[in-house]
Amino acid sequence: MPFAATTPPRTLSLVVFTALATLSLNMFVPSLANMALDFEADYALLALAIAGYLAVTAVLMLILGPLSDRYGRRPILLVAFSIFTVASIVCAVTTNVWVFLLFRVFQGAAIAGWGISLAVVRDTSAPQDAAKRISLITMAMSVAPMLGPMVGGGLDELFGWRASFVAYALFGAGALLLCWVDMGETNKNRSENFSQQFRSYPDLLKNGRYWDYTICMAFSTGCFYIFITGAPVVAMTLLGLSPAMLGVYMGTITVGFTFSTFLSSRLTQHVSLTNLILAGRVIAVAGPLISLVFFLTGMGNAYALFGPLILIGVGNGLTMPSANTGALSVRPDLAGSALGLAGALTVGGGAALTTITGALVSAESGAVPLLAILLAATLISLAAALHLKWLTHRGDHGG
Repeated sequence: MPFAATTPPRTLSLVVFTALATLSLNMFVPSLANMALDFEADYALLALAIAGYLAVTAVLMLILGPLSDRYGRRPILLVAFSIFTVASIVCAVTTNVWVFLLFRVFQGAAIAGWGISLAVVRDTSAPQDAAKRISLITMAMSVAPMLGPMVGGGLDELFGWRASFVAYALFGAGALLLCWVDMGETNKNRSENFSQQFRSYPDLLKNGRYWDYTICMAFSTGCFYIFITGAPVVAMTLLGLSPAMLGVYMGTITVGFTFSTFLSSRLTQHVSLTNLILAGRVIAVAGPLISLVFFLTGMGNAYALFGPLILIGVGNGLTMPSANTGALSVRPDLAGSALGLAGALTVGGGAALTTITGALVSAESGAVPLLAILLAATLISLAAALHLKWLTHRGDHGG
């Protein structure tokens, strides 16, 4: 066994940890319909592989942040990746849908790769530098959600849906080894006790700027959850796309995300975090609005569905690094807890939006409900960005 790391992790390692958290959510999505057939279960039940995963990760985010503030970032990541790897193996081999769904939920431990990586950045960087590093990490790891559905769809057609979960197990084992050899502890000011961290949550929840940052994060990310839940059923049943082609089309939303996160990394030294967030939210609203017009006027097709929605990716790429940095900087001494609470609200909101999407979007309903939900989510995040701009204008940096 290689020697344990004692120095802060390389940026590339943080990219890998964050990418695994994203891959664990969406790589198998093009296979949902085939999984339902294989398990002889309803599609809605298999959709719980997304909604249940999100619900559990919301709870985990509440716990992981304070745990990492109390015990350190490194041990929490090591345990999380171990759980993820074992859960992936069980998902790959089980023939019982309920066992699959149970261990699919355990895969939610991978969310630590996202949350703790950002806390590591905050541990080792000043706010403006943190925004730049988060932009670069986000840009690099955005390749994961772009390639994930493509790889998952291809694996399904070549080897069946179980191949995606074999790949998850290999990725998890690789992340575990990388964490061991490259991630030294970065939390040098650990909290005195675990309960102290939970007592800090009311202070965060009283802060108006923290709420604005968190709402922007939650509904920006929520658009991604809505998209991966509703797009497969619309694209495969209404538009007739194969799993492999669906993976290609679903990956397009992150093309804009990759471009704008690169742009954001360049702009953070010259443009305020608030203005970057607001610009991102305005751009994101345009995506579902344009697509909705196409479908309401009878011109709906795959290009009209996926093309304009690239703007959601563009908007999210501008918003997310700055919103993450802002939430972490409200109380720098509670970075892990701040991110844990924001992450829980983000993922919990994603679970709710996923459930709503699964209930309203079907082959019979078509694309309009999906686009309407996306538009509502982008408008809510825009309202939070406008409120944040108003607080900034009046010089309010507190609650």
